[in-house]
Amino acid sequence: MPRVKIAFLLLVHKDPDSIAEQAEALTAHGDCVAIHVDKRMPAAEFARVADRFRGNPNVTFADRVKCGWGAWSLVQATLNLVEAARSRFESVTHYYLMSGDCYPIKSRGWFERELEAGDRDIIECADFFTGGWIKTGLTEERLVYRHWFNERERPWLFYRSLELQQKLGLKRRIPEGLEMRIGSQWWCLRADTIEAVMRLLAKRRDIVRFFRTTWIPDETFFQTLVAHVVPGDQIRPHPPTYLIFSDYGMPVVFQNDHYDFLRARNRLFARKLSASAKDLRRRLLKDFTEWESAVPEGGSDGDLYGYLAKRGRHGERYAPRFWERAIRIDEDRGMLVIAAKLWHMGKAAEGAISRVTGLPQLGYLFDEDTELGVDLGNLDHGLAKRGRHRRAFMNLVFDAIGTEDVLFCVDPGRTDVIDDLVSTAGNLRILLIERPVPDSHITGHARRAGLIGDTSGDYERDEVFKALRYQFDTEIATLRKRYRGILHRNLPGRERDANTLEIGRFLRVPRTPAEAVAREIEKHG
Repeated sequence: MPRVKIAFLLLVHKDPDSIAEQAEALTAHGDCVAIHVDKRMPAAEFARVADRFRGNPNVTFADRVKCGWGAWSLVQATLNLVEAARSRFESVTHYYLMSGDCYPIKSRGWFERELEAGDRDIIECADFFTGGWIKTGLTEERLVYRHWFNERERPWLFYRSLELQQKLGLKRRIPEGLEMRIGSQWWCLRADTIEAVMRLLAKRRDIVRFFRTTWIPDETFFQTLVAHVVPGDQIRPHPPTYLIFSDYGMPVVFQNDHYDFLRARNRLFARKLSASAKDLRRRLLKDFTEWESAVPEGGSDGDLYGYLAKRGRHGERYAPRFWERAIRIDEDRGMLVIAAKLWHMGKAAEGAISRVTGLPQLGYLFDEDTELGVDLGNLDHGLAKRGRHRRAFMNLVFDAIGTEDVLFCVDPGRTDVIDDLVSTAGNLRILLIERPVPDSHITGHARRAGLIGDTSGDYERDEVFKALRYQFDTEIATLRKRYRGILHRNLPGRERDANTLEIGRFLRVPRTPAEAVAREIEKHG
């Protein structure tokens, strides 16, 4: 039987289904949840959430208010949650304030040990004036001037009101006896501390009047009052919820690939989880409900994130991106690549090999936007899609064809394609069909590339012709040198037996089918 009973105070404003999933998971071990649904949520959506928990003794709803960033309404909503939980739930030992973007990153058993052994309030409460918590923007002005207008919703009135008060010298005093503190909005407080705060508010009406017109009171209200009613040695002055800000001062939004990173943080919850990170949300809720689950060890929060974030800019993140999960091609899979500058010969060889092996003909799939004859859910349409992540694309082709080998052609100049594919664990072999490139082919290529036109002079044509001839010869030489260990050559003028032997090694088939392929290639040059 759990010795710690937590009343989770949930501030939400969207996504009824996620709200319900959170509440159901959080109450799995006898804890309870009070939910404040922003009054801006449509009544029909609120009704969906309320109906789902009608009659559930472990879930209650707080009186709704419209919440605005930086405004008193967020504190009022929190106070409404506290009142709802106090009046509905019994034997609560701790109150945990969270939002719909906060998810547990530890098991419920871990919560039990952490809260019972610590016997302290977990709330960030740095000195407002000397703690260095505020990096930019208003500081003292948040407190000593009255703020009736929301800076985000009515910025002109917000700043004109502030300027007028400054001009008229309308500073006010902080309520007597309070030492202003500041910190993260999210906290975990013992029940006795909550009761002490509520008794203080009942006696000191001036405190609420003061905070109603401070700017961003959710970062100062509970932080100041807890430090006022609780001795410092009974406070763990850091937020129980893990959150981190990027180099640009924006909260980091966690995605599916942050699972291991978050589980290793020395906190109870994490914020903010992306709305699209459904797998991450599901896994974290499952871990929480299991009472015990293994917790990986992690390094320093800020240093680790900074290091990994910078690696992310080079494509080296915490874990593979979704398109990177399948970029390693299994060693049992083979890629049979026909490299031919004369595409008609490449396709002829491919057709002959297809008849021998039964593999479909994919053609020059990275050079020519043609139908592949396999269904890849539209991912095969367009060279840009095929080339964006070639190895992941090839895995899709393998799965669609359902064989251990795939067959396709490549232009000898596309060493970028071969380099990319040969770096994977899959087996790649190349059949290089070497034939002299006819003058007509070079001229046609020069026209298609816009290198020559109808008005080009003889000298210009000759220079372009020589440059292209040299380029094509260099491409062949580069292939022979770079891929010597996996390349098989089909040469003109060489005895058929020699070409048959090379083709047999390339396809790993007996002499008879290899010779049939050699004969077919001979017919086309």
